[in-house]
Amino acid sequence: MIDLGAIADGIVRMPSGIWETRGGSADRISYPEEGSDLCFSVEESSFWFLHRNAVIAAAVKRFPPRGAVFDIGGGNGVVANALKNIGCEVVLIEPSRVGAAHAISRGIENVVCGTLADARFRPGTLGAAGLFDVVEHIEDDVAFLSALRPLLKDDAPVYLTVPAGALLWSADDEAAGHFRRYRRRTLTAVLDAAGFDVLYATYFFVLLTLPIAVCRALPSRFGRRRAVDEQSIGSEHATDGNVSRKLIGGLFAGETSIISRGHSLPFGASILAVARGRDSK
Repeated sequence: MIDLGAIADGIVRMPSGIWETRGGSADRISYPEEGSDLCFSVEESSFWFLHRNAVIAAAVKRFPPRGAVFDIGGGNGVVANALKNIGCEVVLIEPSRVGAAHAISRGIENVVCGTLADARFRPGTLGAAGLFDVVEHIEDDVAFLSALRPLLKDDAPVYLTVPAGALLWSADDEAAGHFRRYRRRTLTAVLDAAGFDVLYATYFFVLLTLPIAVCRALPSRFGRRRAVDEQSIGSEHATDGNVSRKLIGGLFAGETSIISRGHSLPFGASILAVARGRDSK
């Protein structure tokens, strides 16, 4: 088990087992207070989270970490749990106390409640970093990624997922605390500016592009806003019955297969990227 106290100067272990940071970060992170609880209620059965986990796992297998994967902004631990299931050691870093507590309840052993900046990890100590639907919540994405780069071991990968398509922007993005949606080339440009080389990038969730455009983006253009609560999120993420789950799983399995072989998809509602610091050997 990794000794977090030996590689971070800004954390202290609490009796609960959670590590906590000292001080307050200057990073501007935008995320609704109720977000952790809303996601926790659907993550285990949601086709969206299950498929994203499968895509992430495929990328991690193709570009293995050089030690523990630090799941930054890891929320309730749903990705961390999936990474554990494929044999990765995981450290979850989450500013929300609610999210950190949910991660502990899922069996994640290494949980830091706080921001990456406040934890003050020492340079060259992170075996990999995961930013799964995180950087769109950070106002200065280039500065954040630039600060992350020296913390990584040589050749350590960074795995990212982000929402895709400026034209898909809607009131739901505003409610979720997003600063932006990305195109593949704009995400590549951000990583380049932060000192990373992109090893692989692809769109995914191809089948969700049209539904998001019609049901979210277009109504938002006309000023229509829908309630984002547990009921609405539950209905969007639900897969009722084994038949529905198998059908949806089969539709997305093709994407996972394409990504696992290292090919890229030309469009989609999300982007997956893997990058490495430019000064890595």
